[in-house]
Amino acid sequence: MAAIPIIEARGVDLVFQTNDGPVQALRDVNLEVAKGEFVSFIGPSGCGKTTFLRCIAALETPTGGTLKVRGMSADDARRERSYGYVFQAAGLYPWRTIAGNIRLPLEIMGYPKPDQEARVEKVLELVDLKGFGKKFPWQLSGGMQQRASIARALAFDAEILLMDEPFGALDEIVRDRLNEELLKLWSRTGKTIGFVTHSIPEAVYLSTKIVVMSPRPGRITDVIDSPLPRGERPLEIRDSREFLEIAHRVREGLRAGHAYEV
Repeated sequence: MAAIPIIEARGVDLVFQTNDGPVQALRDVNLEVAKGEFVSFIGPSGCGKTTFLRCIAALETPTGGTLKVRGMSADDARRERSYGYVFQAAGLYPWRTIAGNIRLPLEIMGYPKPDQEARVEKVLELVDLKGFGKKFPWQLSGGMQQRASIARALAFDAEILLMDEPFGALDEIVRDRLNEELLKLWSRTGKTIGFVTHSIPEAVYLSTKIVVMSPRPGRITDVIDSPLPRGERPLEIRDSREFLEIAHRVREGLRAGHAYEV
């Protein structure tokens, strides 16, 4: 018997009602994500990739089709604390230490204090921030702040990690380093990751599966299962023939998406 997908979308539509009339953000989105996959969503601005991620997180509600997360509705998965969410900006409270920021969701969820401390220490080590727990956000670089944001999302050990362009505002050198660190983190934890990006090299480098989306209304134009080795990958793999072939297919998928009626 085949395993149930950890994320399963069937004919998902989403229409926003605005003062100027209805706006269709997603149309007939079909996708299966297996447990432990690293899935990147790529497409032009406004194509609905972040909207779909928000649907998985029950921050938006589809107006058509079905969406299951861990075999249940997205709302039920949220109540089961099935996912952590990392936003585009780190979103750390400046008056709380790094440890205090990471501890916040644990406080809200009512974890015992000794458990909170143990979890904070564990995730600080996971994201290579051990020893920085007593620092404040303004004392850390942008890359370190984003790592703290990832640690906060990992603190309650959710099975799914949803990431909305977490490295988009960082320079290329820092972004490359965090890409490497994210793959190491994924290899160590076995989480299922959904990752939104505008960068073709980033999508190809990180992913086991790349989902290419069309301009609004967002549709999936291609789903690419990566032949690259699973787990940690050297940055030099971006010069390989296989990498360049996948990047070319993603680029062609983005071009093909513009042929759809918008």
